[in-house]
Amino acid sequence: MAFGWIDEQALARRRAGLVRTLRPRSADSPLLDLASNDYLGLARHPEVTEGAARAARGWGAGATGSRLVTGTTELHTELERELADFCGFEAALVFSSGYAANLAAVTALAPHGSLVVSDAGNHASLIDGCRLARGTTQVVAHADPDAVRKALATHDGDAVTVSDTVFSVDGDAAPLAGLAEVCREFGAGLVVDDAHGLGVLGEGGRGAAQAVGLAGADDVVVTVTLSKSLGSQGGAVLGPARVIDHLVNAARTFIFDTGLAPAAAGGALAALGLLRREPERAARARAVAAELHARLTAIGLQAVRPDAAVVSVRAPSPEGAVRWAADCRAAGLAVGCFRPPSVPDGISRLRLTARADLSGEQIERAVRVIGETRP
Repeated sequence: MAFGWIDEQALARRRAGLVRTLRPRSADSPLLDLASNDYLGLARHPEVTEGAARAARGWGAGATGSRLVTGTTELHTELERELADFCGFEAALVFSSGYAANLAAVTALAPHGSLVVSDAGNHASLIDGCRLARGTTQVVAHADPDAVRKALATHDGDAVTVSDTVFSVDGDAAPLAGLAEVCREFGAGLVVDDAHGLGVLGEGGRGAAQAVGLAGADDVVVTVTLSKSLGSQGGAVLGPARVIDHLVNAARTFIFDTGLAPAAAGGALAALGLLRREPERAARARAVAAELHARLTAIGLQAVRPDAAVVSVRAPSPEGAVRWAADCRAAGLAVGCFRPPSVPDGISRLRLTARADLSGEQIERAVRVIGETRP
């Protein structure tokens, strides 16, 4: 029977407690949200939604084509200028998603004969970029510059190191300064995914690279998403102008994909403008994360100390994590639930988002619900 193997895999997932289901949410959900990536609370901000609506009214619902045909509007180029300026890079290129941006950066910058050194904890989009790249990939120990050094020492030729800046599972930060130092020893490039750093780390949320003095370096490329701190949708690659020009000509997820919808570009532009005026939002997101961690560990839960706005709480098992998240939802609290194969170490977790707009009362309520529903 065609696709008969699907039934076998479905049965295996059910037995392992790893079945995933879609859960549509309403526009007026009463749940306290600690599950989304809306770190700065901008997805529903009036200025951001009006920016999106104004762009849709002016440019239409879609970009109408790929970026090289009809899919580049004045909004796209303005957003690219603003992103590059805000984060401290020479140029930027906007994509339809952060996933597409990561695929573009890795595949276009790892040609045949090159070496890609990839952190074991990297996001799936970076992993998929490594799989699609024509270079050879070597996976190294998590957040370990010495492991990167050993890998680069085995290769004579072009090389690039690929890493998240803030890892999405546990919320720990990569040792960017150490990685850059090692890459420069061997003349290798450094490509980092700042999806969870933009808007949270650096001066006024300018990102992890800016925080450690790597913004604008000619050997550093940063990818970002517009769907987390900026409350919109889409992604971008930031770096030297010659790298961005190369992506325009070589990155398949740029050349052959429909451009980002104008509404998403307009919303992201409005969010950037708001963040420039209210830089304290970044520090508030970090402070909420620190408070959540302190309160959760104080009641005996095992939580990883956050370096940005992700707070990870260990669960006893995949089934326990699913039940815990469901019990939290029943009590009015939405939390993330990470299980294998989404977690590289096989340990299931609740994943909490420390939003800048959470009040002290909401933080207290979240901790109480998580504590009362623990398996």
